[in-house]
Amino acid sequence: MAKPKLLLVPAAQGDKFYSVLPSSGVGDFDFTRSGGATRINSQGLIETVADGISRLNYPLIDGKVVGCPSHLLEPQRTNLIQYSEDFSQSSWVKLGAGTGSTAIVTSDYSISPDGTQNATRLQCDLNGGLTSSGNQSLIYDAITGTGDTSGFIYVKSNTTSSQNFFLANSLNDYVIGVATTEWQKFELNWIAAGNGRTFVIGTRGTSGSDDTLDLLIWGAQVEQGSYPTSYIPTNGSSVTRSAETANNSGDASTFNDSEGVLMAEIAKNKGSQFSLISLFKSSVSDTYIYIGYLNNTTTIRGQIKVGGTTVLDEEIEMTDTNITAKVSVRYKSGDYSLYVNGLEVGSSSSTAIFTDGDLNEIQFGFANNSIFDFYGSTKQIQYYDSALNDSDLEKLTSWVSFTDMANGQLYTIE
Repeated sequence: MAKPKLLLVPAAQGDKFYSVLPSSGVGDFDFTRSGGATRINSQGLIETVADGISRLNYPLIDGKVVGCPSHLLEPQRTNLIQYSEDFSQSSWVKLGAGTGSTAIVTSDYSISPDGTQNATRLQCDLNGGLTSSGNQSLIYDAITGTGDTSGFIYVKSNTTSSQNFFLANSLNDYVIGVATTEWQKFELNWIAAGNGRTFVIGTRGTSGSDDTLDLLIWGAQVEQGSYPTSYIPTNGSSVTRSAETANNSGDASTFNDSEGVLMAEIAKNKGSQFSLISLFKSSVSDTYIYIGYLNNTTTIRGQIKVGGTTVLDEEIEMTDTNITAKVSVRYKSGDYSLYVNGLEVGSSSSTAIFTDGDLNEIQFGFANNSIFDFYGSTKQIQYYDSALNDSDLEKLTSWVSFTDMANGQLYTIE
């Protein structure tokens, strides 16, 4: 197989996404974010990176880091919970209803997912009461804002056994989480129209939760949006993490206008927004190549336009966009195709082709627009200045081993 002309693999954090090829640095992506943000580091701990520094985020399976990191890009979000780690504050109501005792919190009890001793112990006891009126919970009820909302909290059993706990946004809208001896992130999404929303964790009679709980908790977050993003720490006020962008990779000498291949290994954040990666000509709106996700949760598309004429437009439905996909498009007069995870999804025999200077930049977003920015995880981007054959495209979008595939798809190997 030919050597890529441009190659991005997550290797270093900084004010750029640093490309391995070309070695001149012309393939580096300019990265922007105002303010800090958190990531999962190579030890599996949550840490904060500084203002304007990109994030290499490591995958976790069963509480352990498995596989290589990804570049992480996310939209602007605000944690509406003003004390995300200090559950002793009065804004976190300690409830005891029915036969149950008031929920007890003990601050700085154990090591949290950030590696310091700031996890809180939460104890609840129904005292034998088994009716729905028994409710021993920790409640945050000062959440403002409207619209779709997402919440999460990190939870771990403080015993040697798993425990079933009650996680809710109201007493009638809840899930039952299973806390194990490993830290886990438990999510809850809901649609809310108006203020007065609550975030609840504890036990409740007849819900399916255990009658008594001894849990460790840390890192609560509620944000406006249909899916949760990375953790935003707060201590006395809401905190906003700014949106991130990465663009301006390559120049006219990097790309071959007559033939080539654009490949990316990506996973989209949950949600309904477009998330695209484009190869295009700056300042021209009708000449581009893009691969990525459409404005739903499951469709991957590859599209190519030459001077406003669509020469390739193919797509495939995926089961889960949070699972990494390997996507590539080939362009050459009479030979266009889209490959996803080792399979050819579609092709075109159009004879239209780009002219000299039509392609001069790759960006995480739609060509020449500030809309449809790519939000998700990226393990690699490759660009080839020749049209690879079918066998090479199959290899390029497949996994080299079962373990590599399992890790990329976030499967547990038993």
